[in-house]
Amino acid sequence: ELSLYGLEATLIPVLSFEFISLESLFEKLSHPECYGGLVFTSPRALEAIKICLKENSKSEAWSKSLKQKWSTKPAYVVGEATASLVEEIGLTPQGEKSGNAEKLAEFISSREKPNSSSLLFPCGALKREVLPTVLREKGIPLETLTVYQTTQHSHLQDSLSSYFSQQGIPASIVFFSPSGVKFCLQHIQKLCGDFINHVKFAALGPSTAAALRAAGLHVSCTAETP
Repeated sequence: ELSLYGLEATLIPVLSFEFISLESLFEKLSHPECYGGLVFTSPRALEAIKICLKENSKSEAWSKSLKQKWSTKPAYVVGEATASLVEEIGLTPQGEKSGNAEKLAEFISSREKPNSSSLLFPCGALKREVLPTVLREKGIPLETLTVYQTTQHSHLQDSLSSYFSQQGIPASIVFFSPSGVKFCLQHIQKLCGDFINHVKFAALGPSTAAALRAAGLHVSCTAETP
């Protein structure tokens, strides 16, 4: 789509994901009566569920009864990409227009009553505390389960070095997550050297913008939603 505006973009994979605690995840999914609903702030959490459902016995249990039971409860999501994955497992997403954790927390707070059944929140090890903190302050119970870990992509440094050697210093760099800033920025600063101030930095979401500012960089623009 950027090419329609005469722009050339290169996508460099920055992150890798390792899925963990999948047995615990399905054990909790097997007891929908214990929860008031689900919360997803990342497509990876849905990928963890889909990995669970690749096993025939678990897929059968989901199709026969669990999916129907969970479908009577809300499945809160932060964005459109996560919403589409929720639909793929047979549930109906809510809150996909939120765009970030802060707004999703507000959306959930407007619909859930204090001291009701816990919401199950499969998440990553690097999750931000914004959503859990807001819900806790509102008295809305949330049970978190870490189902994936975020690590640096094994080819990140080579990919960046190759790009800079072939293309030179880019006019703009877009970061999609705080984790991307964490794993990538040091390499970029080294490759740019004194020319780092000539690069325009853009961020997807306020948390990514905050990570860039914390690193001392000026953020030229921020997309509020994915």
